[in-house]
Amino acid sequence: MRALLALALLALSSSALAGTISGTVAVTDKGGRPASDLQETVVYLDGVKAKPKPLTASVVMRGKAFQPHLVVVPVGSSVAFPNEDPILHNAFSVSGENRFDLELYKRPQSRSQTFQKPGLVRVYCNIHPQMSAIVLVADSAHFAKAGADGAFSIEDVPAGRYVLRAWHERGGDASQELTVPADGVVRAQLALDASAFKRVQHKNKFGKDYSASGDKY
Repeated sequence: MRALLALALLALSSSALAGTISGTVAVTDKGGRPASDLQETVVYLDGVKAKPKPLTASVVMRGKAFQPHLVVVPVGSSVAFPNEDPILHNAFSVSGENRFDLELYKRPQSRSQTFQKPGLVRVYCNIHPQMSAIVLVADSAHFAKAGADGAFSIEDVPAGRYVLRAWHERGGDASQELTVPADGVVRAQLALDASAFKRVQHKNKFGKDYSASGDKY
């Protein structure tokens, strides 16, 4: 009984020494216009010592597109790429230590990739150049995607000093140092500039240009 009580008190004290980060992100597009895709922004913490627990996520290949376009997972997590199209797809990435190649398959097959290193993973289809997705592999369990209004909240953050980072495909990175209290909310505002963004056509998995003859499958 005493042991159980001690564990309960420890859990209560641990949860009491955690705060919440709440805030907004803003992304400026060309001409100074506010971006309309703020929900494609990831906000995450650097400097968290606790090892995150892996999870599973899914990026569906449907209508010659990856859905959703952006997912964020902790290190060690697996992402499934089910094909719901009646044609072949080949999801791949050449992003550093997280590179992978799932080869050709079509509906109703699904294949998965486990990401063991933190970083940004750009995913493409080797058949259809218009298909692209982003997997952001975080070295922390403390992350969130912003809402359509740019608002975000990260809860149960251990008290301490951290670097809060935001990433958006066109806006790049922004960061802010902050101190999370043992109880309560700390506010943050992050701004990213996408006004100079220029899209560059990616290569296929062999490092070559895509065929100009169009889809083969």
